[in-house]
Amino acid sequence: MNRHTTITADTAAFGPIPIGLGPPAPASIAIVTDAWHPQTNGVVRTLSTTCDVLRSWGHEVTVISPEAYPSIPAPTYPEIRLALTAPGAVGRQLAKIAPVAVHIATEGPLGLAARRYCLSRKVPFTTAYHTQFPDYLARRTGLSASAFWPYIRWFHRPAQRIMVATETIRAQLREQGLTQLTHWSRGVDLSCFYPAAPPPPEYAGMPGPILLYVGRIAVEKNIEGFLACPYPGTKVVVGDGPARAALEARFPEARFLGKKSGVELAGCYAGADVFVFPSRTDTFGLVMIEALACGTPVAAFPVAGPLDIVTDTVGALSEDLARAIDAARYCDRKACAEYGARYSWEAATGQFLAGLVALREEQAVSLQAMPAF
Repeated sequence: MNRHTTITADTAAFGPIPIGLGPPAPASIAIVTDAWHPQTNGVVRTLSTTCDVLRSWGHEVTVISPEAYPSIPAPTYPEIRLALTAPGAVGRQLAKIAPVAVHIATEGPLGLAARRYCLSRKVPFTTAYHTQFPDYLARRTGLSASAFWPYIRWFHRPAQRIMVATETIRAQLREQGLTQLTHWSRGVDLSCFYPAAPPPPEYAGMPGPILLYVGRIAVEKNIEGFLACPYPGTKVVVGDGPARAALEARFPEARFLGKKSGVELAGCYAGADVFVFPSRTDTFGLVMIEALACGTPVAAFPVAGPLDIVTDTVGALSEDLARAIDAARYCDRKACAEYGARYSWEAATGQFLAGLVALREEQAVSLQAMPAF
């Protein structure tokens, strides 16, 4: 399977108007998301970087996020804020913006409000499937993932296009009857993530090999599967989250370095022998391509995300994580860096623009003129 083949969107019933790629034809774009700063995760980084590139191309991007509303912490995930909006608040903001395109990035309260508003006015919109939501909730509730798929199908079915990052996720959503799919990959900031990034001072004196995890420290990331892996060396965890204290107490031999960003994070990647990605609930895994861009091979389970990114040249996949780590250690680091450098945020943002559905003139007028509720 060609892991970088563009997924063609199924034809929308009303005949979407293409917005085009790159700098030409600046447009007003509304992105509605329940995941935004100060959260630190792949979804926020993807959306934030995409907005930066779009704006550098001259597009006017408005993000409707929880920071504009009162909010409460999400159950079991307090770092995520659930927006408390007055009836019609999101609709009024969309009407004021009068965007050329509406993209709903998440399935939370703001996404629901935007979805309701657009459907009531027959305004086309796109969505994205960023998180293995059913698996994520299953890990946190103890219920079967199948219990949550009806909501996912219901939420995304009216979208004119659903943006997905990988072929594996595309196949999974097709099995659920969601077929209006288009490809939106991810990128790496190559000015920051490169093989010569200096390793952090904490690495000095660590017994090798250095095995690295980067990301949120939470139950759905399966970090326990990494830390319990019987492979010699030093296991390093970069990031923070609600499970950190418990994991530090249970695995005192592991090194927890807290949050890192920019050149410090790049150095953590570049100085490690293997990057270990133990998650089974991610749709992509942005940290994997950052590690590869720094020349560090990846070991992971053979699940969505790693299956679409990791080849035998740049890492290893196995249900036996120790076996995957051992195999990844012998990958050529130059080949890893070259492979990671193929992921460009400019190319990914071009895919995002191509996937957007522009509003026809009469629909844009409807978005402005009709009262919000």
